[in-house]
Amino acid sequence: MIGEAGLTPAVLGEIDLALKSHELIKIRVLGDDRRHRRSLIGDICNALAAQPVQRIGKMLVVFRTRPEPAAPPAPAPRKKHRPKRRFQNR
Repeated sequence: MIGEAGLTPAVLGEIDLALKSHELIKIRVLGDDRRHRRSLIGDICNALAAQPVQRIGKMLVVFRTRPEPAAPPAPAPRKKHRPKRRFQNR
């Protein structure tokens, strides 16, 4: 949600975190100025390399492709299992 303080660095950081985990997010904007809402979606998309999807009233929908996760490290090779030696009574 973008409140009366506007698009602060903290709000941009939260939007960035949400886009990293969800790709497609909705952002609610408080206030009645339509021009301001229209400019906000452009500012958000430019700052975070995202694409605007839709504007419905006070709701902005933004998309950004989630980065590919790094490949996990290869597991260490396992040792072959050797059965325990049993002592035999002779």
